[in-house]
Amino acid sequence: LGWHDAGTYNKSIEDWPQRGGANGSLRFEIELKHAANAGLVNALQLLLPIKDKYSGVTYADLFQLASATAVEEAGGPKIPMKYGRVDVSGPEQCPEEGRLPDAGPPSPAAHLRDVFYRMGLNDKEIVALSGAHTLGRSRPERSGWGMPETKYTKDGPGAPGGQSWTVQWLKFDNSYFKDIKERRDAELLVLPTDAVLFEDPAFKEYAEKYAADQEAFFKDYAEAHAKLSNLGAKFDPPEGFSIDEGTSQPQPEKFVAANYSTGKA
Repeated sequence: LGWHDAGTYNKSIEDWPQRGGANGSLRFEIELKHAANAGLVNALQLLLPIKDKYSGVTYADLFQLASATAVEEAGGPKIPMKYGRVDVSGPEQCPEEGRLPDAGPPSPAAHLRDVFYRMGLNDKEIVALSGAHTLGRSRPERSGWGMPETKYTKDGPGAPGGQSWTVQWLKFDNSYFKDIKERRDAELLVLPTDAVLFEDPAFKEYAEKYAADQEAFFKDYAEAHAKLSNLGAKFDPPEGFSIDEGTSQPQPEKFVAANYSTGKA
């Protein structure tokens, strides 16, 4: 949700919310029905009880908070986040379909650059953010990609099935890059937009680095994730605010996924 809400940003459009980005528009059915967002309604349903309990939190902030929390709880780096994003008010403010990347375009490298450069991101950030695929699975009934089930996904957790990019697909580490590079397990997913990270010379420089050095990956990923989470956002107050430990802001209740899970994700 966090990436797909922020990833509609267009740096060439100045006006908010026409420019897209992290503005909570993904909560509306018209945007959830975009092909690139197939299945995300299940993630939204997981967050609605939290939104109901903390009604003062905007959807835009909740999506980004959930994204950063998921990475950190799965063993990834701490993301330097700020909050105070303003929500769009209605579905008429949703971006048009087609701003998010496809998994299997004819020219994967060119396509990734078209999408990410439009957001103001560079090659290093493209590769680092791709590393988030170390988490999760692809379900063919939703995206058209992946196997219906593998030995790594047949028992869940959550609803069984789908194909993961990594063996331990609930652990955030650099195995995504290692597994793409080695290609030794046919039950692990490699999309055209994954494979190109080791084929395009500029992308390969960073992919090789991250496969060899998890600490470097974590550093670059945290910076890129934080940048992505702010794209297109309008903040109130304008400078945003922090909820990190050690600040004067009240600490949020620790998120425990099992308290909200329906087993359908």
